[in-house]
Amino acid sequence: MTTTIPTTAEAVPVGPGLSMFDPIFIGIDEFGQPVYLDVIYRNLLTAGEPGGGKSGLINNICGHAALCDNTRLVLFDAKLVELGPWRDLADAFIGPDIDQAIEVLRRLLVVATNRYAWLLANRRRKLADGDGMSVIVTIIDELAMFSTVLGTKQQQEEFSTLLRGLVSLGRACGMPVVAATQRPSWDIIPASLRDLFGYRAAFRCTSLNSSNIILGQGWAEQGYTASDISPTNQGAAYLLAEGGVPRRIKAAYLTDTDIYNIADYAAWTRRPTGTSTPAVNPTEWEMAA
Repeated sequence: MTTTIPTTAEAVPVGPGLSMFDPIFIGIDEFGQPVYLDVIYRNLLTAGEPGGGKSGLINNICGHAALCDNTRLVLFDAKLVELGPWRDLADAFIGPDIDQAIEVLRRLLVVATNRYAWLLANRRRKLADGDGMSVIVTIIDELAMFSTVLGTKQQQEEFSTLLRGLVSLGRACGMPVVAATQRPSWDIIPASLRDLFGYRAAFRCTSLNSSNIILGQGWAEQGYTASDISPTNQGAAYLLAEGGVPRRIKAAYLTDTDIYNIADYAAWTRRPTGTSTPAVNPTEWEMAA
């Protein structure tokens, strides 16, 4: 959910001790109040023109996930540098390699299927914080590179199909997906994929149609259009969440130094100590290989 709460010391915990089941701080709303997202059960799609602020939002999510207990990262970044600071923390870091991207998505789907078998055996419908199973966060920066640029048409279609399956399955088994693109068009974000994302953030777009492709058909005509965001207002976006109506937000900004400092600190907190308790299923990722 999105929530607006007073800014108190108790309201914004700092890792270690964070969980992906905690609401994630992503920025402020138009009234200056903090905005939080429960990404764990929703998935997040963000899109808009280059330089609009998408990477800032993505790095906020990465930073939270990296500091969380019992959380694993799977990162797709054909440009290498947007998610590069987090590569040493990731179980898998996929650059401009469509074959590797497809292989990793297949493995993730095997893990998701195994988790649903576990949920069924335990008479459950979704994973909870107390289950002890790791959260696997998949983050894709520049979706278009894998779905329209790299590889053959057949590989691109396979990637898109596998991604649609992961977004469909991941939300209830502790495997949320965060995806971003600077090309909000129907060939990149078809409605069948877009509608699987519970959260959608539209950063500045050049047209009403592009804004509608991200948020959903008809919102621009009602006045909720990312085309009215100033080019100089980086980080501003329309966020569609459980409230059902887009709201203006400003994503928190992390400098490159901030990002690398958080990544280094997260790596330090994740260092082997020899005293940690293993997860319920510590080898499921390896078993899916």
